[in-house]
Amino acid sequence: MNRAALLVLADGRFPAGGHAHSGGAEPAVAAGRIRDAESLENFCRGRLHTAGLVAAALAAAAAAGHDPLALDRAADARTPVAALRDTARKLGRQMMRAARATWPSAELDALATARPRGAHQPVVLGVAARSAGLEPLDAAYAAVYETVSGPATATVRLLSLDPFDATTVLARLVPELDRVAETATATARRVAEEGIDVLPAASAPLLDISAQQHATRPARLFAS
Repeated sequence: MNRAALLVLADGRFPAGGHAHSGGAEPAVAAGRIRDAESLENFCRGRLHTAGLVAAALAAAAAAGHDPLALDRAADARTPVAALRDTARKLGRQMMRAARATWPSAELDALATARPRGAHQPVVLGVAARSAGLEPLDAAYAAVYETVSGPATATVRLLSLDPFDATTVLARLVPELDRVAETATATARRVAEEGIDVLPAASAPLLDISAQQHATRPARLFAS
C-alpha cells in the first residue's frame, strides 16, 4: 500500500478541478448564511454530515471494488438537483483525466469508456484511490476532506476571511471528519451482502435549492 498517494489525491493542487467550485459556499455567502468563521463552521458541518457522508460512502464502495456503474446510478438517485448532477459529472471528468495520467489502470479506462460524459466525482475518486493502491477508508477521507476544504477555501476568497480562521475551522472539524469517514467506510463494507441501497442517502434541501439557483446566475465567481 502506498499511503503517501493519499496526500497527492487529497492535495488541493491535484488538478481535479475543485478550485473552480465553492461547494455551495458562494450562494450561502450571497444569502448571508456564511458571514464569518463561526457560520462557515456551521455550514461545513452541515455539508459534512449530508453530502459529505454520501460522497464518502460512494468513494469507499468504489475503492472496495464494487461496480462503479451501479454506484454511479446510485449517485444519480441521491442527487435530485440537475445542477448538482451536472457539477458532479464535470468534476468526475476532470478527476478522471488527472487520475488516468497519475495512476493509469484498466478500471479507470473502463469507467471512462462507459461514462464518456463523466461519472459522479465520488465514484471516480474511489476508483482512482483503488488504482493508487489505497484502501476504502483512504478514499472516504479524501471525500470528506474535500467536502469541507472546498467551501473553506472559497470563503477566504469570497469574504476575504483570514486564512488562519478558515484553517482553524477545518481543524475543529477533524473529530467529525474521522467519524464520518469511518461510518461511510463501515457502510460501504455492507454493500457486498446487503446491496447498494444500504449506502446513505442523506439530503440537504437548502444546498440543493441554492445550487439550482446559483446555476442560473449570470455573474458568479465559482461554477458551483
